[in-house]
Amino acid sequence: MQCNRISGALLALAVGTAALSSCNSDDPVFSAITYPDRISFTAARQYPEGIAYAPTLDRFLVSSLTQGKIGTVDQQGNYADLIRDSLLIAAVGLKVQNERLYVCHGDLGVSTKTTTTSAMKTAGLYIYDLKTGTAIRRVNLATLLPTANHYANDLALDAQGNAYVTDSFSPVIYRVPADASLPATVLVNSTRFQGEGFNLNGIVWHPDNYLIVAKANEGKLFKVNLNQSNAITEVTGVSLPGGDGMVLYNNVLYVVNNRNRVSQVRSTDGWATASLVKTDSTGYDQTTTNTVLNGQIYSLNARIGETSAAAMAKNPALLQASGYSIQRFK
Repeated sequence: MQCNRISGALLALAVGTAALSSCNSDDPVFSAITYPDRISFTAARQYPEGIAYAPTLDRFLVSSLTQGKIGTVDQQGNYADLIRDSLLIAAVGLKVQNERLYVCHGDLGVSTKTTTTSAMKTAGLYIYDLKTGTAIRRVNLATLLPTANHYANDLALDAQGNAYVTDSFSPVIYRVPADASLPATVLVNSTRFQGEGFNLNGIVWHPDNYLIVAKANEGKLFKVNLNQSNAITEVTGVSLPGGDGMVLYNNVLYVVNNRNRVSQVRSTDGWATASLVKTDSTGYDQTTTNTVLNGQIYSLNARIGETSAAAMAKNPALLQASGYSIQRFK
């Protein structure tokens, strides 16, 4: 693992930026680190799905659906492997908090580690120490609904480090306590989250202690109020077909949707309703999710359409590409 040599003051400022963005701070913070509008990188058969920013590494982190590993991408577009774990079949959504990397463990059947029992049946949360790259904790969420199909897709972290994980093939959101001595649970299990294809996808935690989650196949947003017995309500007023990953920054939601755009969405009533502010569709192609760096939104062009096609054909050999990119919202 390699880190840039930056001054203590810059490092502290970069760490502050990530901490605030992960908590959806209302105070924008900018560091002296400058990233270009578009970063192209090459990683052999990576097929990433998730992206996060690690301030202490001054790198983006990207997952891999085909190889079950995590890599880094710097501002020049240099890729390097960071974490390899033989037990991680496919790495999906990512988040960084307090020097820990949280990884959704799912399997579409296109990984080199896929087995007949793991494809479409895997849901887990793996947690790694970013300083050492070692696994701290591996949580098998599929055992909570042992007969169902599963695909752990994305996660959100609250201020205490509790994790909330979406499952695209089961109509549930899981809760994984920060305290490792406590068991993971099904936070909600709702018929509202059922449907054909990919259901629940991106998820964020709001500082007022509720979740906002995207249901991809219906283009809907839902609010899960953690202060009101996890009550589920639909966020009306906006449609986001193919809603995928999203981030909440300064109480504004940035949602990747239709695989070719990022939609800026705002609410003035605590996310009972929402409205579309702006859509950026320039530079996005087969895009999955996004992250915050220096008050800017960066999204991952992940070739996700190719991954989906290979999964449908049950032919991982179709996945041979190596070129990807990261695009800034404008």
